[in-house]
Amino acid sequence: MSTPKDAPPNPPDLNPPNPNPSPANPNLSWRGSLRLRLTAVFGLLFFIAAAAVLAGALILVRNSMQYSLDIVFSPGHAADSDAATKSIIMESMRANLLTKGGLTVLGVGLLATTAGWLAAGHLLRPLSQITSTAERIAGRTLHRRIALDLPPGEVKRLADAFDRMLDRLDSAFAGQERFIANAAHELKTPLVINRTLVEVAMNRRDAPAEIHQLGENLLAVNARHERLIDALLTLARAEDALTDRVPLDLADVCSTVLAAAEPEAARLGIRLEPSLGPAPAVGDPILLEQLVRNLVDNAVRYNERGGWVQVGTRRGTHGPQVVVTNTGAMISAHEIPVLFEPFRRLTDRVGSARGSGLGLSIVRAVAQAHGGSVNAVPGLAGGLSVHVALPAQYAVAGVKRV
Repeated sequence: MSTPKDAPPNPPDLNPPNPNPSPANPNLSWRGSLRLRLTAVFGLLFFIAAAAVLAGALILVRNSMQYSLDIVFSPGHAADSDAATKSIIMESMRANLLTKGGLTVLGVGLLATTAGWLAAGHLLRPLSQITSTAERIAGRTLHRRIALDLPPGEVKRLADAFDRMLDRLDSAFAGQERFIANAAHELKTPLVINRTLVEVAMNRRDAPAEIHQLGENLLAVNARHERLIDALLTLARAEDALTDRVPLDLADVCSTVLAAAEPEAARLGIRLEPSLGPAPAVGDPILLEQLVRNLVDNAVRYNERGGWVQVGTRRGTHGPQVVVTNTGAMISAHEIPVLFEPFRRLTDRVGSARGSGLGLSIVRAVAQAHGGSVNAVPGLAGGLSVHVALPAQYAVAGVKRV
């Protein structure tokens, strides 16, 4: 049959075939079929148990018959009627079968249960491997894959589907991070140009006082925008997998941050109270310094005149810890989750000059990138206490001082 001339061309295939397709019918790949293997194993166990019970029954019947005949035909046994002899034989066989048969069934049942336990563990070992990989991936390592080395079957198809899903997620997150980095770079370029133009205009000899005042305001706004973009870059980097892990001491990191925050705290009349015990850890030094810096800056910025900021480090039971506590306004417990959301604050707008609204979001992202956690509780008289804990695998006995 000929095709009409005005017939539209065949539409392109929007779903190209998978280069590594899984078998449509898992029963065709009997070597990797978990269902078939379970059926074969438990069927084999059943036949083995039934054969054991049959063999045991034959042995018990033989022993019972021999035992009964020995009683009936013993030299000291008087000759009875056939009915009496039959009754004695049946009674002795019943007692013997109940005792020894029960022990046989119990032994075979225990052996079958043990064999089933071992067989199930062997057959479910690939699922345990998938679970372990999924748990490691849940710890923010999208670069891992299951790569299960098994014949095609239900478990192999599940592992391959999971790996393909991870490939798509990894590509999506990588594309998002590249987009954020490129967007931040493109945004910083005009800001640098604007700052240069404003500074040139302010430094002209014939520039009036109004130009100087306007230039200072524009430079302040420009600097805030640059800090916002730097915070976005830090947040994007913190949410990625860690690539730089070096031994350090959180006490040294806090000491460096406190020295940098001392002038601003003195200007605001806030007292800094360090309590820095040894807290050896392994991690990204730049991100961990940013974590502590954001905590201290927030504690100083959202404090009250004459208040204080306590910064402590210690080696906890489960890993190194950092605790930053400050005085300030009263905060309700239900308001604390809002503080860790990006661009969210309690009292002031995002557009204010006090901050970008990303400080605690970066703290949480950095802690999670290191496998740790962040908890905050309000103070009884106001203020906030933020507790950062890293897991034990990020703690070391000896570290390089930085």
